[in-house]
Amino acid sequence: MFSKFRKLINKTSKKIAEKVTTKEIKEEDIEDILWEMQFELIENNVSLEVAENIIQNIKSKLVGKIIDKKEKIENIIKEALIEEIKNTVIEKDFDEMIKNIKEKPKIIVFFGFNGTGKTTTIAKLAHYLLKKGKSVVLAAGDTFRAAAIEQLQEHASKLGVKLIKQQYGSDSAAVIYDAVNYAKSKGIEFVLADTAGRAPTDKNLLEELSKIVRVIKPHLRILVLESITGNDIVEQAKLFNEVGVDAVIITKYDVDDKKGAVLSVSYAIKKPIIFLGTGQNYEDLKKFSLESYIQEILK
Repeated sequence: MFSKFRKLINKTSKKIAEKVTTKEIKEEDIEDILWEMQFELIENNVSLEVAENIIQNIKSKLVGKIIDKKEKIENIIKEALIEEIKNTVIEKDFDEMIKNIKEKPKIIVFFGFNGTGKTTTIAKLAHYLLKKGKSVVLAAGDTFRAAAIEQLQEHASKLGVKLIKQQYGSDSAAVIYDAVNYAKSKGIEFVLADTAGRAPTDKNLLEELSKIVRVIKPHLRILVLESITGNDIVEQAKLFNEVGVDAVIITKYDVDDKKGAVLSVSYAIKKPIIFLGTGQNYEDLKKFSLESYIQEILK
């Protein structure tokens, strides 16, 4: 089955070929067709800015040319899309990122709104590190959302790792600070800390996260975003980047048939995508690969 991107490329190429294969292509010949393509890119969760860049790149490769076959037009459109993806999406290897952190424990703090799969993602990354022989302690830094501590405790019990927690309403930075001290005393290599993710209208959220960053000085700040959020994902990314983001994990990628979120987030905050969440099991955390992403959306 063709991806939505591939179907869109085929449709656009066919329309252009039907209109201009016997003459030099002028901008006005393809303006309406590419406008329609831009609109459909946005429907596939590609942000307006990225969609505009793709269309401009296609125009620059087509206008002034005489192209006699649909297949050649299709290849040009593909080339323009691939160029934009490679110019936009930053790829970094998580293992290299943590290898470069010399201090112990290595502190990783997770940001993201409630419902994005942040807690499960923390558990998945803990599982990933444990499989590599690393030691891990979890910190229940979300002391706001009902059941947040219990959910993280359930994961900690399944994984066989310690969870540092306090009562609901406790200071999040203090909880994470306790976890760091516990890790130091036990020689544990990684602290994975949850944080609150309440409504975006709550100004206290960013103040709380800023305090955590200021007090804890985490080595990595990972933003967890949901692939199927739609174009709101850009505003979420920008909001959390006010506190500072080092890398992004995109969840529910397996149920997203549009795949434009990767492009939109990368363009919005210029941070690397390091993992994709592809299911509910602990093993369902796939390292992001730029080449694999390109192949997937063009298949």
